[in-house]
Amino acid sequence: MAYACISSLMQTLQQLLQSKSSLICESPIQQNHIESSYQSLCALQVFLEDTTNEAKDIENLKILEKQIKDVVYKAEDRVDLCLTNIILEDNEDDREKACKFFNEELQQVETEFASLKKEVMVIELNKRGSKSTELAATTSVSSTEETTLVGMKKDYKAILNCLNAQAKELIVISLVGMGGIGKTTLARKVFDNSTIRDRFEKHAWVTISEQYNKRKMLLEVAFSITGFNNQEMSNDELMVIVYRSLKGRRFLIVIDDLWSTDAWDQMRRIFQNDNNKSRIILTTRLKHVADYASSPDFPPREVSFLSFKDSWKLFTKRLFRKDRCPPQLRKIGKHIIQQCQGLPLSIIVIAGLLRKIGVTYDNWKKIEENLKSFHGSVLEQCQAILSLSYNYLPPYLKACFLYIGGFPEDMEIRVSKMMSSWIAEQFIKATSDKRLEVVAEEYVQELMDRSLILGKTRKPNGRFKTCKIHDLLRQLSIREAQSENVVHFPYNDHVPTYSDDINDRRRVMIPFLIEDYFCNHPSQMSGKITTRSLIFMGAGKSYLVPEINHWPDSISDFKLLKVLDAREIGYDFSHIIPQLVHLRYIDARIEDPSSLAKLFNLQTIIVYSRRNVQLPAEIWTMSEIKHVDIEQMDMPNPLSIGDQLPESLYLNYLQTLALDSSPFLAEILKRTPNVDKLKIRAANTHNEWSDFVDCLINLQRLEKLSITATEDNRPCILSSSFYAPNLKHLRLGYTSLPWEDMDVLANLPNLEVLKADSAFNGTDWTLNEDVVFQKLKYLRICGADDLERWEAASDSFPMLEQLVLQNLEELEEIPQSFGEIMTLKLVQVEYCNPAVDTSARNILQEQQGWGNCELQIEIVPSLQYDL
Repeated sequence: MAYACISSLMQTLQQLLQSKSSLICESPIQQNHIESSYQSLCALQVFLEDTTNEAKDIENLKILEKQIKDVVYKAEDRVDLCLTNIILEDNEDDREKACKFFNEELQQVETEFASLKKEVMVIELNKRGSKSTELAATTSVSSTEETTLVGMKKDYKAILNCLNAQAKELIVISLVGMGGIGKTTLARKVFDNSTIRDRFEKHAWVTISEQYNKRKMLLEVAFSITGFNNQEMSNDELMVIVYRSLKGRRFLIVIDDLWSTDAWDQMRRIFQNDNNKSRIILTTRLKHVADYASSPDFPPREVSFLSFKDSWKLFTKRLFRKDRCPPQLRKIGKHIIQQCQGLPLSIIVIAGLLRKIGVTYDNWKKIEENLKSFHGSVLEQCQAILSLSYNYLPPYLKACFLYIGGFPEDMEIRVSKMMSSWIAEQFIKATSDKRLEVVAEEYVQELMDRSLILGKTRKPNGRFKTCKIHDLLRQLSIREAQSENVVHFPYNDHVPTYSDDINDRRRVMIPFLIEDYFCNHPSQMSGKITTRSLIFMGAGKSYLVPEINHWPDSISDFKLLKVLDAREIGYDFSHIIPQLVHLRYIDARIEDPSSLAKLFNLQTIIVYSRRNVQLPAEIWTMSEIKHVDIEQMDMPNPLSIGDQLPESLYLNYLQTLALDSSPFLAEILKRTPNVDKLKIRAANTHNEWSDFVDCLINLQRLEKLSITATEDNRPCILSSSFYAPNLKHLRLGYTSLPWEDMDVLANLPNLEVLKADSAFNGTDWTLNEDVVFQKLKYLRICGADDLERWEAASDSFPMLEQLVLQNLEELEEIPQSFGEIMTLKLVQVEYCNPAVDTSARNILQEQQGWGNCELQIEIVPSLQYDL
C-alpha cells in the first residue's frame, strides 16, 4: 500500500524536522537529508493521487505502487532502526557512532528517493479521454443500511402472511439465498414494521455468523429482551433469564446469518413453543440449514435475484434518488447493470462507485470496459465488482478500508475506535486547516457513500456511533490486506498463519490467544522484525488463561512497534515497553508507569493498573500527547516537578483526557487548555468540586464533558457562574445535584445532549417559563428514584428531538407540554411508572393530531408492574 507507507514515513520525517528533543542528534547536513527525502515523498504522494484518478490500466498501477511501496518500506525500516539505536544508547561515544551511521543512512535514503521520483515521473500512464463535465455534480444518498425494498414485495408479503397466520404453534420462517442477495434487508424491513412489532410482546435480533458463539448469542438475545447488559452472568444464568423473559410471552426473534444445523439445535432449546403465535425468522445461505430449521407447513423462502427491471430501478434509486437517469447515460448504465446479474449488493456497490468518481459518460465508460473483462458465476462476478470498487478507491482510503477487515465478522464496529486506529497507524493525511479526527470522519463518510461500509447506530447528535461491513466486502479487505502487506490476520480462513515473510508483516491483528505465533520471533531475530502494530482483538477473558507463560515478553523484540493495543491480554507490560521507543499508541495494563517516561513519541495513552499508581512526571514534557485515558492512575502534580519551570509545563496538543479526580485537578486542567473531551471519574472525592467547576470556563474548546461521582458521595452544587461556552455534550452521574441546578445548565448556549444518570435529587422538578434549553436535542433522565412531579413549558425545549426516561418509578407523568414540541422524533420510556407509559402514548396522539407523523415511542414496561 504505497500511499499509506508514504504517509507513515512522512509523518516520522516531519516529526524529526520539528523536533527539539536532545535524544536526536541534529546537524545541518542531517536536516538537509531529511528535508530532501520529505519533499520527494510529497511528490510521490501527489503522483499517486493523480495517477489513481487517471489510470485505466489497474494492473500496471498496482505494479507501480508495489515498486514504490517496497522502496519506502525499506527506507522506513532503516530510519526507524537508526533512531532506535540512538535513543536506547546510553554510552556517549556509541551514541555518536549511531548518529554518524544515521547520517549515512539518511544520505542513502535521500538518493534512493530522488532516483525513484525521477523514474515514476517519466512513466507514461494512459490519460483519461475528454474530461466531460456534463453531469459533474454528484448526488449524496443515505449511508445507513438500505431497507428500501426493490423487487422483493412478494417475499415481503409472504413473510407477513406467515407472521399473521392463525396457527398458534411457534413458526420458524427461513429466508435462504447467497450472500449479498438481500436476506438481511428483507428481514430487517419486516422486523422494523411497527404494525408487526405491536403484535408481539418481546422482540430480539441476533446475528450468528459462520463461527457460532453461544455466549455472544445469549448476550444479544438477553440484551434485546431485557435491555440490560448481562456480561457478568454465566451462560446458564443467561439461558434462565432468556427462558423466563420469553415464557408465556408472544415473541418475534430474528436469527440472522445462520450457518449450521448444530448451531440451530443449540438455539432452538431456548425458544419454547407456548402455542401463543410466537414467530422466528432466520436467514441463511445454506439450503439444508433452511430446510432443517423451517416449520413443516412453512417451507423456506428462497430470495431470488432481481429482474433487470428491478435492478435498474434499484440502481437509479441509489444513484439519482427521485430523478431519472440522464438519457445519454441510460444505454451504458444498463450495460453496467447487466454485469451485476441481479445481485443487490453488486448493484449498490457499483452505484456507490459511479457516484463518487463522477456521473459522466467517460467515467461510466471506463467502468463498463473493466467489467466486460470479467466472466464467471454470479459470486465471482460480484467479487469482481467489489474488487473494482476497491481498485477505484482514492489512495488515501485504501488502507483504511483494508484495516476494517480485522474487526470480527458481523461485529458492529465503534466508529471512534476505528478512527483512532487509523490515526495511530498514520493512515490519515495531515492538512494545515483540519485536525486528523475531522479528516478521519470525512474518510468514514466517504466509505459509507461508496456503500463499502454501512452506518448502523447513531449518537444523540446524529453522527454514527457504529458501522458494519458486509461479509463479502470483509473477505475482499482481508485478501487485499494480506496481498498488500497492510494488515495480517493470523488464523483467518482466508490468510495463512505462517509464511516466509512473517517478520516483515507490517501490522498484525490477533483474534484470540495464539501463543505459538510468537514462537517464530526469537530474540536473536529482533533486528529483522519490522512489524509496526500488534492489535489483540479478542473478547475480554479469551486471553486471561493460566497458560499465558509470559509469552508477551517476546513483544520486546518488536523494536519498531508503533501501535500496541493489548488491553485484552491483561498482562503487565511495564518491563516491555521501555524498549519500544517508537510507540505512538498504547492500550494496555501498566503497573509501573515510570516505564512510559522515555516514550517521547507517544500520542495516545490508554492504560490501567490494578493498584493506584501515578504517571511519571515526564508526561508533562511529552509535547506530542493528544489522548490520555487512565484508570487507577493519577496525573502528577505539575507544580511538584523539580527541574522544569512550572510555566513551561503545558500539554497544548492534548485533546482527550479521562482520569480519576485528584486534589490538584484544577491545576491539571489549567495546563491542558485545548482539551475538547473530558471525563472525570470519582468527582469531588477530594473536595475539589468548586475549584474544578470554576476552571471549566477556561477550556474554550471543551465540547464533551462527563462527570461521575461515587454513589455515596456528598451532594454537589452548580454555582450560577458555571459556564462552558462551547460545551455540546454533558453527562452527569451520581452527582446528587438539586433539580434547581438544571436552570444553570440551561444557560449553556451550545448544549445539545444532556444525560443525567442518577444525577439529581428531589421530588419536584419545575422549569419556569424563562428557563430555556436553546439547542438541546437529546435529553436522558435515568435513575431519579425520588422524582415525582415534573413541570415544564413547551418553550423550555424548543429544539428537543429525543427524550429518554429510564427507571423513574415514582414519576407521575411526562409534562403535557411535550405534546406541543413539534421537533420531537422519539420518546423512549424504560422501566418507569405505568402512568409515564400512558402519558407517552398521549403525547404521540397529540403530536399526530398536530401533523407530526415522524414521532415514535418505544416503551419497555417496568418489571415491578409487569407481572
